[in-house]
Amino acid sequence: MATVPSVSYSITVRLEVPAGGKAVSQLTHAVESAGGVVTALDVTNAGHEKLRIDVTCAARDTDHAQAIVDQLEAVEGVVIHKVSDRTFLMHLGGKIEMVSKVPLRNRDELSMAYTPGVARVSMAIARNKEDARRLTIKRNTVAVVTDGSAVLGLGNIGPEAALPVMEGKAALFKRFAGIDAWPICLDTQDVDEIVRTVQLIAPGFGGINLEDIGAPRCFEVERRLRELLDIPVFHDDQHGTAICVLAALTNALRVVDKNIENVKITMAGAGAAGNAVLRLLLAAGARNVIVCDYLGAVHQKRDDLDESLRWIADHTNAEGYAGDLRGAVKDADVFVGVSAPGILTGDDIATMAKDAVVFALANPEPEVSPDDAREHAAVVATGRSDYPNQINNVLAFPGVFRGLLDAQAGGVTQEMLLAAADALAAVVTPEELGPNYIVPSVFHPDVAGAVAAAVREAAGGRARGFTEA
Repeated sequence: MATVPSVSYSITVRLEVPAGGKAVSQLTHAVESAGGVVTALDVTNAGHEKLRIDVTCAARDTDHAQAIVDQLEAVEGVVIHKVSDRTFLMHLGGKIEMVSKVPLRNRDELSMAYTPGVARVSMAIARNKEDARRLTIKRNTVAVVTDGSAVLGLGNIGPEAALPVMEGKAALFKRFAGIDAWPICLDTQDVDEIVRTVQLIAPGFGGINLEDIGAPRCFEVERRLRELLDIPVFHDDQHGTAICVLAALTNALRVVDKNIENVKITMAGAGAAGNAVLRLLLAAGARNVIVCDYLGAVHQKRDDLDESLRWIADHTNAEGYAGDLRGAVKDADVFVGVSAPGILTGDDIATMAKDAVVFALANPEPEVSPDDAREHAAVVATGRSDYPNQINNVLAFPGVFRGLLDAQAGGVTQEMLLAAADALAAVVTPEELGPNYIVPSVFHPDVAGAVAAAVREAAGGRARGFTEA
């Protein structure tokens, strides 16, 4: 639950009040007395006896929104007509659409865009399949693929319920990188079926973005698709998160004047995100890392290790620490949480090394209260938008795919991920860098371009204009 009113729980209450008297002036007071925040108050219809008013306000959650409505209704003379949830209104009919890039105003244009003219273009591609990147949407299109098994923090809610999230992802691709993305929600959680389905639709896309597929299934899906396809396959929950964490940590360590090679890093979470973050941190030079899951530290003598946990045990925790997360956090320079809410307290953070860095990224409720963590740590980051240093994957994936598509890359390499993280970190200038600004805003105009350029260079490609003949 949000601790303060949030626009994500914003409502508009359409009501009527007497034209005279105190009712209008009491509306704002009623919302505020219920703990809400008025963001707009619009008179939509005025008469001699009645005024119709839309009151827009932010609440903490749905129960709080109802409490605000009740408080408004209690104002003398107020008649409630309609209550609209603005988030649901935004989603009515979906958030994306297909728009033609070419005019279709007359027979000439129709005959070029479609039959008979289009047949010549089809035959050119039949003779050389690579021309599909030049002559179709393939050059700028990404499939956002999910099985609905690990959607946000909501769990296994299925492909239909995943669709609003995938639509949002597609909208972000367009907004931040000019990429046309389309949600592909699969009604199967069978690895073979997922892989085969994506393989079959791949000719229509320039890249595949795997999204919200649960671990360990996601590892196998990604591995097999990378072997089968000649276009990039990128699991954002893994690699997008890893890029953002490494970029943020690079700058956080600059703030506290420490080096990644020398710090002790404790991680909570050994799933998809945790595994990818770990691998990229190790590639960036981290040497002393302990990873904990819900059973405690991952170490070589545990008898429950699957393939993924075995890799973690073989590449971390050199001293074989076998205790719990709280013990692992003690004397650590860095904590990175990609796990579950409320598993640490401020007292636990107090046991960390001086000038500690805390990334509590469980969303919406972090592993430790950011306010409590800030009492003891030098730098704190979360996945939330209501605290400084929000680590959000939208900082990475639009630029990554822009670079991959521009370079016409056939895959994704570790060098590309490292280059993306370095470029993202560098967007924050030395003059701007500080405990409350280690990553740029998602709306920073340089983010996607900087990441794209770095990925394109790492891929050995160059920017290709969309009018290239």
